[in-house]
Amino acid sequence: MSERKEIYEDTVRVNIYECDVNHRWKPAAFSQHLTETASVHAEHLGVGFDAMYAKNLFWVHSRMKIKFFSFPQAGDQVTIRTWPKTIQQKLFFIRDFVVLSATGEKVAAATSAWLVINAATRRMLTPQQLNLDIPSLTDHIGLDEPLEKLGLDGSGEERLRLKAAYSAVDMLGHVNNSRYVEWICDTFPLEEHRQKCLDWMQINYDHEIRPGEEVALLAKSTDGDGLWTVEGVNRSNSTRAFESMLHWRPIA
Repeated sequence: MSERKEIYEDTVRVNIYECDVNHRWKPAAFSQHLTETASVHAEHLGVGFDAMYAKNLFWVHSRMKIKFFSFPQAGDQVTIRTWPKTIQQKLFFIRDFVVLSATGEKVAAATSAWLVINAATRRMLTPQQLNLDIPSLTDHIGLDEPLEKLGLDGSGEERLRLKAAYSAVDMLGHVNNSRYVEWICDTFPLEEHRQKCLDWMQINYDHEIRPGEEVALLAKSTDGDGLWTVEGVNRSNSTRAFESMLHWRPIA
């Protein structure tokens, strides 16, 4: 077992294949690396994948909001720092992040909510039921914003429809949370990505998508000033897979 640290950090290199046409680190790459860093830290805390699965449990990423301050480019080194912050609504394990450049400038900040699920029944368990030995660093704040329900109503324009296949499915047998971020970005034309960049994004994961299921992405501008919602609807079983809200800003 690695040394138990309440705050964990890792330095990673921005790879060419993780960058977009503007040479910027893609939002999905942020999501992938944040999730991976959280997973590694969970192992250090004794609640990683193997330890949890041995108890017939696994972590589920429920919600995340990321604020983007700048976008690293290929070859850059960034440091991702993460820690467990608190318990929210007696149900969610809250974990925060900051991403720093090689010179210490803040690249991004994020807050996230996680649930623990019984692997057999797919039912949620509360922190009180679990009694996990996880610290709470309430005085350390990455992004001080709530992770509430977004309350989308399915009224957006369908811009994309996909079927969950091999490359989208992770070790738990459902579509990986970072794949949803890719799909959200794909609902916007390339020209929009050339002219703008994301200011922030929140995504709430409502129901898992299983292999072979079909999901439609519905997009809607809410204020005409860069604020959009994107909703993922599972057409195979008529459930909402995820809801998201994001804001664009002009490229500086």
